Amino acid sequence: MNMQIVLTWIKKVAWQRRFPKEKIAATWPRNKPNYNMDNFLDSSWPCSTSCLDELVRGSESDIDALCVVPFFATMAEDFFVVLHNMLKSRPEVSEIHCVKDAKVPLIRFEFDGISIDLPYAQLKLSSVPENVDVLNPYFLRGVNETSWKSLSGVRANKRILQLVPNLENFQPMLQCLLGFLGGVHLAILAAFVCQKHPNASLNSLIMNFFQIDAIEIRSLMPIQLPCSPYEYCHSNVTRSTFHRIRAEFLRGHNRTRGSVFEHFPYPKEYTRFVKIYLSASNQDDLGDWVGWVKSLFCSLLTKLEEVQGFCDPNPVEHVDMDVIVPNVVFYRGLNPSKSSFIDIRHVKEDFMKNLKNGYQGSLPKSALLDTRIGKWTKECWKILDYNLRRTPMYSQHLPHYFVGYVATDREVENPSDGG
Repeated sequence: MNMQIVLTWIKKVAWQRRFPKEKIAATWPRNKPNYNMDNFLDSSWPCSTSCLDELVRGSESDIDALCVVPFFATMAEDFFVVLHNMLKSRPEVSEIHCVKDAKVPLIRFEFDGISIDLPYAQLKLSSVPENVDVLNPYFLRGVNETSWKSLSGVRANKRILQLVPNLENFQPMLQCLLGFLGGVHLAILAAFVCQKHPNASLNSLIMNFFQIDAIEIRSLMPIQLPCSPYEYCHSNVTRSTFHRIRAEFLRGHNRTRGSVFEHFPYPKEYTRFVKIYLSASNQDDLGDWVGWVKSLFCSLLTKLEEVQGFCDPNPVEHVDMDVIVPNVVFYRGLNPSKSSFIDIRHVKEDFMKNLKNGYQGSLPKSALLDTRIGKWTKECWKILDYNLRRTPMYSQHLPHYFVGYVATDREVENPSDGG
C-alpha cells in the first residue's frame, strides 16, 4: 500500500487537532518519514517489516497491513471516517468497507487488485518511530485492549522469526501447510518442528509436522504465543474444530505427496447440514454484516455441539448465484453417526437474538439468516459443470468437488422423519 496516503492522513489528523506547525512537521518530516504512522505487514504468513512477506506469501494471498498511530489519532473518527474516505477516493482502491464490530476492527479493501486488511493500533506516543520495536515494553505502556489485539499478530510474527533456526526451510514449509488453523497457529507449530529438527530437510520437516501434531492428545490445541503475555491462541477452538483439525493432521500424515492437498470429502462424510444464509442490499453492508456474524460462529458451534454432539466448522464461504442481492452462504455438516436429529430451532432463535442485540450498527434491511437441518433432497452445491454454482466471496477455497443438499420445509418441521 502506498505509504504516501497514510502519511498525508496522519498530517491531516494532526492539523485538525490544531497541533503547532513544528509538531506536525515532526509527525511528517519533509525529507524522510522517520516519524509517522507505521505500516507493519502481518499477512496470513509470518513476516516482518522487510520483504520476507513476499518470499512466503502466495500470489493470491491477502495482506494485513497494521496501522500503528500516535495517541491523537482516534479509531472511531480518524481511522474509520477520515482515512476510510481518503482511501475510498483513490483510483487504486476498490471494494472498501469498515469491519467495526470484529474482535480486531479493521478497514478491508483492494489496492491495485490486492486484498488488504488494515487493523488499527494506538500507542501512547506523540510520534511513532518508523522501525518501532513492538516487542519493547516501553512502547506498549497503556495500550488499550483493542490495540493490544491488533498488535499481537505482528509481535508473534517477529518473535517467531527470531526463534526459527533455519528461515530457508521455514518459509517454503509454510507454503506447504494448509488447513483450518489461522496463519499464526500454523506458523507456531511449524516453528516448533523447525526447532526440534534444525538440520532437517524440507521434506523431513513437512513429514515431522504431520507426525508430531497428529499424535497431540492434550485438550483443545494448546498453542501458546511466543511473546508476552504468552497466552494460548485457541480461544475459538471447540470440540468440533479440534476433532476436525486433528483428523486433518492424521489425513495429511497418511497421504502421499500427490494427494496431500485433496479437498475434504464433505458429501461422503455428511448427509445433513446446517445452512446459514446472509444477504444485504449492497456489498459494503454485506461485508460488515458477514464480519459480525462470523465473530459469533464459535458460540453457535458450542450450542450445536450441545444438541448434536458435533458440527463440522466448515469455513468456506459461497455466493448463491441464483439470488440477485449480494449474499454469502455457509454450510456446516452435522454429526454423521447420528440416525436421528434433534430440533435446533431454539438454537436458531438464540443465535438471531445475539446477532441483533450485539450489532452496533444498523442491521442491513435485506439481511437474512436461515439455519436448516438438511438431507440430500435439494441441490445446494454443485461442481463447476452444473448450473447451480457457488463461488467464494471472502475465501480462496473454491469447492470444485462438492455436492450436498438442504432440507424441505416438511423436514425442518419434523427433523426426525426418515432418520
